[in-house]
Amino acid sequence: MRSFCCYIHSRQILSHSIASFSWGRTGIAASRFATLVALVCLLLSSARAQSASDADAGTARWPQEKAREWYRQQPWLVGSNYIPADADNELEMWQAATFNPKEIDLELGWAESTGMNTMRVFLHDLLWQQDAPGFTRRIDEFLAISARHHIRPIFVLFDSCWDPYPKLGPQSAPVPGVHNSRWVQSPGAAALADPSQRVRLKEYVEGVVGAFAHDPRILAWDLWNEPDNTNDSSYGSAEIKNKVALVLDLLPQVFTWARAAHPEQPLTSGVWRGGWSPHDQLSPMTRIQLEESDIVTFHNYGWPEEFEHLIHELEPYNRPILCTEYMARGSGSLFDTVLPIARQYHVGAINWGFVQGKTQTWLPWDSWQRPYVGVKPTVWFHDIFYPDGSPYRAREIDIIRQLTGHNAAETASKR
Repeated sequence: MRSFCCYIHSRQILSHSIASFSWGRTGIAASRFATLVALVCLLLSSARAQSASDADAGTARWPQEKAREWYRQQPWLVGSNYIPADADNELEMWQAATFNPKEIDLELGWAESTGMNTMRVFLHDLLWQQDAPGFTRRIDEFLAISARHHIRPIFVLFDSCWDPYPKLGPQSAPVPGVHNSRWVQSPGAAALADPSQRVRLKEYVEGVVGAFAHDPRILAWDLWNEPDNTNDSSYGSAEIKNKVALVLDLLPQVFTWARAAHPEQPLTSGVWRGGWSPHDQLSPMTRIQLEESDIVTFHNYGWPEEFEHLIHELEPYNRPILCTEYMARGSGSLFDTVLPIARQYHVGAINWGFVQGKTQTWLPWDSWQRPYVGVKPTVWFHDIFYPDGSPYRAREIDIIRQLTGHNAAETASKR
């Protein structure tokens, strides 16, 4: 609209110049004509520059003030990384044969009663390839359920973690005693290594983001989860050798594709390893993540002192800060100690995960080397609820409710 107004304004000035132009002696006329030509060129150049600037503004990273204004309009953001108990990975959650709105509605009701207002939810490129219209309808249904519970999700488009060989169709049963044994990467190794599949991945990003670019039920888009994770403790030997280089080349394109859909929601990719201060020697991947993200997101499963230190490392970027993964009881990351720090600094906090289910993420990471078969871990590693909705530790639910100012009885009375 601004470029159109600039064009009209230029035409008005040009018309006025021509109308006021008077021909005198030949020398004066030539001089005036040259001046007029120069003015026309200047006005047209200005209009073209303004048009290009407007186009760039729609596909550029948000200015700091826009990001901060967006954050001022949000409540303190608290939630979980979410997958229903009856799904062992993103494909099983979303495919038509296993998509379970009733289970999702039940579990998001527990989230609402706890005081949560967001959930981080993983999508997958193969779901778009399989059935784009159907996948879009299921996302819309998920958003309708979420909205009923006053929850605005963050959708994750790509993920470099766990199994590099995803396959559509029925998913294998979880490996007994192993943490997140069936979670799959997106894109898988084959798609990542094949340049001809870039078109398909581009269509997925533009299609999903474009379909919901102006949907207020969505909080944000997390474009790539832990992009340089090489899964050394689980699938390391199965990974393609140049995985990080391939993702390093692809990630900036993913940001460009997503911005081409002109989403009203912010874009991000969470940093998760290495120092993040502007004074640190940032890795190439971390630099891309921080320079491209509208809002800053990060992961941390360490002690509360480390969590607070990382917030201070990220504050100089002058953007909203959300922790999109934390809470690993066996590693010292607890609701009791970390969530109050997040509240103090008004940093969003999204823990992993929500309900004990087929992902088996209540088991520790070391279960990949030593499966917990016939033996239980001393404490749950992740997750908050048993499958029947009772809390693993009631005190944690109390802490979340207290810090979010949530009244569980009031929520129940509205049902």
